[in-house]
Amino acid sequence: MTTPARPEGIPLVPLVDIGVNLTAPQFENDRDAVLMRARAAGIIRQLVTGTDVPHSVTALKLAHRHQGELFATAGIHPHAAAAVESGWREQIARLAEDGAVRAVGETGLDFNRDYSPRPDQEAVFVAQLELAAECGLPVFLHERDSGGRFFDLLEPLAGDLAGGVLHCFTGSERDLDRALEAGLHIGVTGWICDERRGGQLQALAKRIPAERLMIETDAPWLLPRTLRPRPKSRRNEPCWLPWVLAMLSRCRDEDPAELAATTTGNACRLFRLPQP
Repeated sequence: MTTPARPEGIPLVPLVDIGVNLTAPQFENDRDAVLMRARAAGIIRQLVTGTDVPHSVTALKLAHRHQGELFATAGIHPHAAAAVESGWREQIARLAEDGAVRAVGETGLDFNRDYSPRPDQEAVFVAQLELAAECGLPVFLHERDSGGRFFDLLEPLAGDLAGGVLHCFTGSERDLDRALEAGLHIGVTGWICDERRGGQLQALAKRIPAERLMIETDAPWLLPRTLRPRPKSRRNEPCWLPWVLAMLSRCRDEDPAELAATTTGNACRLFRLPQP
């Protein structure tokens, strides 16, 4: 197997990808090869995202199959909020009892796409925040263009939560402040590598406290646009996480090896993952 390309100046260091959609159909035919490339790139742990009940079940099965390397979240993405069936909360709660599930989610609000009606999104979001508080698990959170409504719902319950991460952060300075005030970590993806859309995140990167910072690919989406050579496929993979690290270290003016140690340590502490 060919070792994945690395950004110039980025050493081979242990990394944790806190957001990988390995249950997506884009990985159906070569998932084992994807995992091999990730290991070759230094990705020692991955948190496989659950986005509805069936995908949460599949994420957990993957975590069982790759113990110590893959872990899972269990939850309902806002896009899927309108499609939940009776008993969904109990099903997520049962999954959350498994030791390989390390967070409730992906949950939150998405008023950008509005694939589910906003009242449905809000009800399912609050129910999962309450469930996470009951389970003592952190939350894996999604927010896009909610106009502050996400934080209005989160903040009254934040003190009851075992922490959480605002995954794939793309918000404003005010959004960042409210997330930090609520005790959340911040997940940075390849969005920061996008010269078209990532300028705001690049400017805010220095304002994220080191102890709250994590990195992720959100694969198969958000392929870093700085990637060289660019793959023929637009599919993102965990092995490209070092490119997120490279841009983030540049924006923060930090040594990439030290930043890698910081983000890896943060992820291991929040999600109770084995330390490298």
